Amino acid sequence: MADTDNEKRDLEKTASVDIVDQRLVEQYEHAKAHMNTDDADDALKIASELTEISPEEEAALLRKIDWHVLPLLCVVYGLQYLDKTTLSYSSIMGIQTFAHLQGQQYSWLGSIFYFGYLVWEYPTNRLLQRLPLGKYTSFNIMVWGAILACMAGTKDFAGLMAVRFFLGLFEASVSPGFALFTSQWYKVGEQGARTGIWFSFNGFAQIFGGVVAYGIGKADAAGQLSIAGWKIVFLLTGLLTFTLGVIAWFFMPDSPLTAYFLSPQERAMAIQRIRLNQQGVGNKHFKWYQVREALTDVKTWLFVAYSLIADIPNGGISNYFSILIESFGFTSLESLLYGAPGGAIEVVTLIGFLWLGDKFKLRLLFGACSEAISLLGILLVYALPDELKVGKLIGYYFTQASATGFVVLLSLVSSNVAGYTKKTTVSALYLIAYCVGNLIGPQIFQTKDAPRYTPALITIVVCWILCIILLLVIWFVNARENRRRDAFRKSPEYVHVQNQEFLDLTDGENMDFRYRT
Repeated sequence: MADTDNEKRDLEKTASVDIVDQRLVEQYEHAKAHMNTDDADDALKIASELTEISPEEEAALLRKIDWHVLPLLCVVYGLQYLDKTTLSYSSIMGIQTFAHLQGQQYSWLGSIFYFGYLVWEYPTNRLLQRLPLGKYTSFNIMVWGAILACMAGTKDFAGLMAVRFFLGLFEASVSPGFALFTSQWYKVGEQGARTGIWFSFNGFAQIFGGVVAYGIGKADAAGQLSIAGWKIVFLLTGLLTFTLGVIAWFFMPDSPLTAYFLSPQERAMAIQRIRLNQQGVGNKHFKWYQVREALTDVKTWLFVAYSLIADIPNGGISNYFSILIESFGFTSLESLLYGAPGGAIEVVTLIGFLWLGDKFKLRLLFGACSEAISLLGILLVYALPDELKVGKLIGYYFTQASATGFVVLLSLVSSNVAGYTKKTTVSALYLIAYCVGNLIGPQIFQTKDAPRYTPALITIVVCWILCIILLLVIWFVNARENRRRDAFRKSPEYVHVQNQEFLDLTDGENMDFRYRT
């Protein structure tokens, strides 16, 4: 009787697997063909050297990684944001008059940056996979710094358009490159908070840029400068970025396997630390089947939809925030200075919500909460009467919480996409959508709608409502997939392969992989 009961339970278990997880069975059978060492991850070379690490050793190693990797990521990311938003400061410092900009020409200066970004996004992702990560990133930093300085020498709309295009082209490497850095160096549970930290330097850059632009603008208005203030903004930020690129060339590591600041034992420990990520540290073999999997994965297109919709508001606000604040009733100089506190809101929401997301393993839900704050902010800007200009300004500050959702998904490119070719493909698609959204964004601010820009504000409200819905949908899809995988691992079809985390399997192939929610 007992044997009969056991057989019945086994049949029920098998039937359940066939019904609930047949797709996973098929994925797993497909993955077996790729469980070989011919094109495995670079980290497999030292897999035999990996040993257990004590909590004290791991804590000391993490501190060392943080001090050597994070500062460069933070400062570079802050400067790249400052570099592309210098146009907003210059817009009320005389560049429009100097270059004889008319109609929508200023909006096109905002959009053309993202055409350059769009053209080079996929090629730069391939180069990030093929070339030394630190060196390639540093090269791009130096080039875009030099290009930005050239903005000071432009004389008309055509020259500005050309320089902005190439600025976007060379900045295209920074976000996907930093997502790869984060996945190489940090455990999945650490990636959200670290991504939030380096991305939050956009906010610090906004504070720094606002204060510096205000100081330059005040000196320019007093006739204390020998050249136009907007030209000084471009020269200062461009040369600062170029200098940082030179520093990064010598100090930005290509991977944990070659990091100058780690001993051979610490390098092995760094690899062991991220073993449970099920992603390895890098693979230079391009694999078409991983591209196909990326293109047929519903999660990829949810990411793309979010990026496109979220960055329409971003493209508009980042290029028009000085003009928008001026439209509330503040002077040009005041708008330069009063834009700075918005950066503080971005810093607090990014670091705070992403830290909470890692702590409670609910990144997407906390991202949706931050998005709701930005929605409240734009509703204040839209609904409050013109007399309440301080209330409108506070509403603008709240809109700076909108970056959190985008950064949550950028961190999930690091955490939730495995297979190096698949990861770079998803990253490219995500950032291509980012480009498209950002080049559309400035166009929703039409000159004929000034000074209130009501159609643009309504568009932003709709976009952020859709963003909240998409974050909740992605959370549901990931949670459901994890439950299905937990059930599949209990079935007789599943067998763990030694060191499979270093075989460059995709998240679809690796049944040990779990999605962060």
